[in-house]
Amino acid sequence: MSSPLERLSAGALGWLGGNLDHFDPFSASARSATHGQAKAALELALLCHCAARPADPPEALDEAGALVRKLWQDPDFPPLFAGVPKYASTYGLVYAALAPDGIDDTQVRATLARLDPGFLAPRGKSPYQRIEIRHYADKADVRHTIEPYAELLPHSPLVAFRAAEPRDATSGDGAPLTAPQAYAVTHTAFYLGDFGRTAPGLDGEALAHARDLVDRLLRHCVEHDRWDLAAELVLAQFILGSEPLDTSSGAAAVECLVRAQRPDGSVPGRSAALAAHPSAPGAEFFRKAYHTTLVTALMALIVSSPRPS
Repeated sequence: MSSPLERLSAGALGWLGGNLDHFDPFSASARSATHGQAKAALELALLCHCAARPADPPEALDEAGALVRKLWQDPDFPPLFAGVPKYASTYGLVYAALAPDGIDDTQVRATLARLDPGFLAPRGKSPYQRIEIRHYADKADVRHTIEPYAELLPHSPLVAFRAAEPRDATSGDGAPLTAPQAYAVTHTAFYLGDFGRTAPGLDGEALAHARDLVDRLLRHCVEHDRWDLAAELVLAQFILGSEPLDTSSGAAAVECLVRAQRPDGSVPGRSAALAAHPSAPGAEFFRKAYHTTLVTALMALIVSSPRPS
């Protein structure tokens, strides 16, 4: 009998594999190539990148990997990042960092050459932004002047953020942090721990605080069916050294995601409140469902894999 994580993974990977045309800005079904599709393709590349680490990566991602390899060598793909100028440099750096091995990297090198050198420097950026840039710049082997992680850790969301008590919360549902703050917490864990590949560098009181913060956020997400953030927080638990299924909040979150997953394998939105209607047109359903489904697949893949020695 398969475990909850295995069922989540198989269903999510199956749905993603059946919707690859929506990830491809240049597919026959795409009305026009958009920035949103380029962002979705970056997320698919991250899943493929992390899935390639185990000795036996899932065959369900073979076609997804082929699509990523095709897009990363297409000269028409990187210009789509300019659709939102504020994030164009970030997307360009992520694109370079997630380039598959063995491809013609002409487009990757050209994209890196267009990066503003100021983007790779710490000035004017929050500790969270600097951690994100350092993670992807190091992965892309790009020179930068961002401080070492050890200097950024004390000021990072994992350590510096403090959860509000329900009576003091600014949101109507009593959330311990705002949504942007909560995502900054999870993403900081991802970058510091390279999505489960390394230890995040926390110990003592800092580690205890980070674990408690994640636990409080996770309990709130389960209570309010915030599926996307719940999946990210379970992965953050794993990166912080816990075994999520051995914690009450982690186990409850996995059960919450199992309940949310549709028979087709999708998780239909970031939350129950934002879920796509089952009768929504294909493109609309994909826009609402793909991110949470992909994050669920990523979480299940990493949490069920052996920890690196």
